Amino acid sequence: MDRSPRNEPDPCRPGGVRRVTVVPGGPVLVEGPVEVVLHDGSTARSDRFTVALCTCRRSRTYPWCDTGHRPRGRGPASDREEPS
Repeated sequence: MDRSPRNEPDPCRPGGVRRVTVVPGGPVLVEGPVEVVLHDGSTARSDRFTVALCTCRRSRTYPWCDTGHRPRGRGPASDREEPS
């Protein structure tokens, strides 16, 4: 696979290319608007200026990230109420 950057014009970004940012342990951020083609051939569209695409498949709004990749846990012990 060729990983060299493509310098093709993008109508959404004057004189540039669409920017995609991989967030370690998180989503892939894509400058929008975007149309995502899903595995079944259906499409999902977003007109936002930046969209977060889920890479962990835990999102309830897949293909969009809903931060389901973040660890779920209780706060520090000092934040919890002690039973009486």
